[in-house]
Amino acid sequence: MRTHYNTDLNLANVGEEVRLCGWVNSYRDHGGVIFIDLRDRSGLIQLVCDPNDSKNAHEIASNVRNEFVLIAKGKVRKRGENLENLKLKTGSIEVLVDELIIENESETVPFDSEDESVNEELRLKYRFLELRNPRLYNNFALRSKACIAARTSLSSMGFLEVETPILTRATPEGARDYLVPSRVHQGEFYALPQSPQLFKQLLMCSGFDKYFQIAKCFRDEDLRADRQPEFTQIDVEMSFCTQEDVINVAENFLKEIFKACDKEIQTPFKRMSYDEAMQKYGSDKPDLRFNLELIDVADIFARSNNEIFSKPATDVKQNVAKALRVPKGDTIFSKRQMQRFEEYVRKFGAKGLAFMQVKEDGLKGPLCKFFEQKDLDELMKRCDLELGDVVFFGVGAKKIVLDYMGRFRVFLANELKLIDEDELNFVWIVDFPMFERNDDGSYSAMHHPFTMPKNIDEPDLEKIQSVAYDIVLNGVELGGGSVRIHKNEIQQKVFKLLNIDENEQKEKFGFLLDALKFGAPPHAGIAIGLDRLIMLVSKAKSIREVIAFPKTQRAQCLMTSAPSLVDANSLKELGLKLKENTK
Repeated sequence: MRTHYNTDLNLANVGEEVRLCGWVNSYRDHGGVIFIDLRDRSGLIQLVCDPNDSKNAHEIASNVRNEFVLIAKGKVRKRGENLENLKLKTGSIEVLVDELIIENESETVPFDSEDESVNEELRLKYRFLELRNPRLYNNFALRSKACIAARTSLSSMGFLEVETPILTRATPEGARDYLVPSRVHQGEFYALPQSPQLFKQLLMCSGFDKYFQIAKCFRDEDLRADRQPEFTQIDVEMSFCTQEDVINVAENFLKEIFKACDKEIQTPFKRMSYDEAMQKYGSDKPDLRFNLELIDVADIFARSNNEIFSKPATDVKQNVAKALRVPKGDTIFSKRQMQRFEEYVRKFGAKGLAFMQVKEDGLKGPLCKFFEQKDLDELMKRCDLELGDVVFFGVGAKKIVLDYMGRFRVFLANELKLIDEDELNFVWIVDFPMFERNDDGSYSAMHHPFTMPKNIDEPDLEKIQSVAYDIVLNGVELGGGSVRIHKNEIQQKVFKLLNIDENEQKEKFGFLLDALKFGAPPHAGIAIGLDRLIMLVSKAKSIREVIAFPKTQRAQCLMTSAPSLVDANSLKELGLKLKENTK
């Protein structure tokens, strides 16, 4: 139907007869001559319908409205002097129309696709209209380039693309499964995969050596800006390899992906241990685009004459005392802002937010009276404080304090506009703990129970490390992976420490444990979140902007009204009956 996309045309095409297809982006009637901005996926071009050149085309043009679908034939001509539109790629030319077809009319649309102020629920209800926004189209053009680059790069490194099942069995992987009832086997259920983890390990046991897949995954969990119930990951597994081999492969294909998206990144990426990340930044996904760091002041606070500070600071195994210096903060922050800072950290479990200010005659503030002068001098030295600085403190349970101080660090960076939005700052987080302590005193695997431990015979579970690694970009966990356990005796030790007995092992992981008995090779892998990657590259506000048809934060599709009720006959075929609502 068309000879060109709109932005294929330029001054070199002047005089050519072309045929264009698209939607009416806008139209204007200027004294009998009608101008139409025609939009296709490439962009806009101006059509001119002049009754002196084609009475028929002009008559048809007088009936067009926004979002009508048009087919236009005419000649490309240079715009008149001083009539160029420098905002358009095609702003130096226009098409004088001699034949115009209204291929389809449009009702009045409920909103302008480029109006960012429109309520998100309305935009998601009419997502097919919102996707007409060129900014969103560009997001998906980037996503397509990224997928092609990932496939090309991994294929060139000898990886084989293999699809794994979507209908599988439920396995404990950290989130609730989406369950699918079976009609044939009534009372039994499939589960949608949270990841292809077990299947890709089985492929290694099958001798496939190098596997990858751009895989759909499903997790029934509470949603955030960077989380959806279904998401996509670039999934990779390889045999006879080390952590270094996986990191090299990941850096190689990430470099190719960013190159395809017109972004240059430098490899190798920085590395940081989990413990250093938590102690310095209060997070295992630190944003390193700015320099605010948490400083350990536990020994100083342990000498405080106030037990509220000294008692927790003495128990460094369970607690921490951290300082956060903000250069010139005393000259920047008002009292009202300081109150807002306290309100912010209270949302994450803080009981308050202590601080000191550096004045002409030293540290000042209500907190100072609890310390001797030598300790105040030590705080000045350790925190590298200067006149006009303010230093905030967090003291208490390690998990709570590191969390709110880490969040507060990022909050302040945004307040002070310290973040370069164009920077791409990667870091590998390595040397993770193998286990994490639950609130009830039990332990669970920090990543998953098939992660290779470094020192499995260490009696203190909290000191056992795993051969695991996460890749972080600008404070967002882009993906992660680990070396897998390939020896049954090590796997049994891990199960024992997690109190997973033999019956539970066989019930949940029997097929993988069987595979480990038949010559399983050493193997490792990684999964990169494609949605998050494109969100960061495109500078989108959430992954909903890079998923064609996303769900809301309540896991609903407003466009299709999913999830929805099904009729009684369908339930009967599945052997199901809804419980009566007793409310």
